[in-house]
This record gives sequence, structure tokens and C-alpha cells, in this order.
Amino acid sequence: MRGGDGAEVIYALRNTDRLSNLIANSIAASGQNIRKTYQKRLPSNPSQDYYFILRDTKDNESIIVEYGFLDSTGDDVSILKNNWQSLTDAVVKGLAKYIGVSSSVPSPPKSNKYIVKSGDTLWSIAKKSGLTVDELKKLNNLTSNLLTIGQALKIKDSDNYYIVKQGDTLYNIAKLNNTSVYEIKKLNNLTTDKLSIGQKLLIPEEKTTKTYEVKAGDNLYSIAKKNNTTVASLKALNNLSSDFLTIGEQLLLP
Repeated sequence: MRGGDGAEVIYALRNTDRLSNLIANSIAASGQNIRKTYQKRLPSNPSQDYYFILRDTKDNESIIVEYGFLDSTGDDVSILKNNWQSLTDAVVKGLAKYIGVSSSVPSPPKSNKYIVKSGDTLWSIAKKSGLTVDELKKLNNLTSNLLTIGQALKIKDSDNYYIVKQGDTLYNIAKLNNTSVYEIKKLNNLTTDKLSIGQKLLIPEEKTTKTYEVKAGDNLYSIAKKNNTTVASLKALNNLSSDFLTIGEQLLLP
């Protein structure tokens, strides 16, 4: 197939679709659309998997993740080029949820300030805060790399701006700042997902939000109806590009 658009997850004939759907849902939340999750049989022997990778790993629950199409007529090429880290994080999150452990993707700092601890360096603080060392020094008017234990460093400026750096996407900026892609685009009057290095983005102030845990039989419509909101609002707030839901998934509510 050529010229497709979106991610696909293929699972073995011996397995269920639960892991594939968890990973597909997580990829969709990262900003990539999902074509389908499916199985494929060998035409000459439909009891066997079409792909040898699935046929030859019989002692494992095996899947194939196709993140997108390089000859896509949609936005796959830019997503694969600029959003690869979010896509790989999404697979880790889906797998972690499947086996019942927490994701290894670190949570971002919530405060506008960071208190220097023993062993800290400008590089380690900048990495935790989603900044470069130069941005951190500029934000705090530092002329050297010396730090003292107990020193308070600003990791966001007073106007709550974020400076776009290489590799950034709206999804990872939203995640870093505990907000949604929808809110950032709305606040900055953005009509596309394209960003440029050095671009200054206003970040919405943190709001108190409720969460809803998806239960058996739930769908976006029923959850929206229970919580006096709309499917569109739920999808925007949770960065969902599909209607996939998994039992136990936590959804933010407006």
C-alpha cells in the first residue's frame, strides 16, 4: 500500500487486540491519527501470521507498530520527523499500562521556581525543566555556571512563556506544562501545529481539573453526557485524535 496516512498496529493471530489498542490509543493521544489495529493471515496457510516476525516469535506477545507512511499525502512525514520522541514515549506508555506499571516518562515540574539541591548542575536543572542551559541562565540573569545549595531559580518567566527549541512539538510542550495542545493553540491563535525554534508561546495558567476513569461499556459520548460536556471538548482536552478508549484510562474533564 502506498500513500496511506496514519499509524497501524498489527498483532499476532494467537493474541488479543488489547495491547495493540492500548498502544494505538496512546499514539493517538500524542497527535498521530490511527488507521487501524489488525491481524493478517498468510494466504497459503490462514492459520499462520502473514508477517514472519509474528510467526517466529511464538513464545511472546508480539506486535508490529507502523508509525506512519513516508510517502503520505497527509502530515505523516512531518510527524515522523518532528514528533518521533512523543511517538516512542506513547508506545512505552501503552505497554506500561498493559503490564500494570507506571510509565518511565518523567513528570514535569509544576512550580515556576526550582530550589537548587546538592549535586544539581545547570544542565540537569535545564533538562528537568524543558529548557536549555542558555535559556535557564538568561531567565535568571546568570553570568556563570556556579550554583549554591538552596538557591531559587526561575524555570518559567513571570508571563508564563515557553521558548520553542529544536525537537519540540505542541504535544510535548503541553505535556511539560500540564495543559493541552488545544489550550496552547487557542491562547496563541495558532491555526497549525507548525513551530519554529525560538518561538515564544504563552502557556495557559494551571487549572484545577477533575479526572474520570474509563469503565467497561464507556464511550466518549456517554462520558461527555454524564459530565455535562461534549465529545469534542473531551477529545481536545485529552489530545485524542480517535475514539479509542481503554478500561482504566484516566480522562481529564473540563
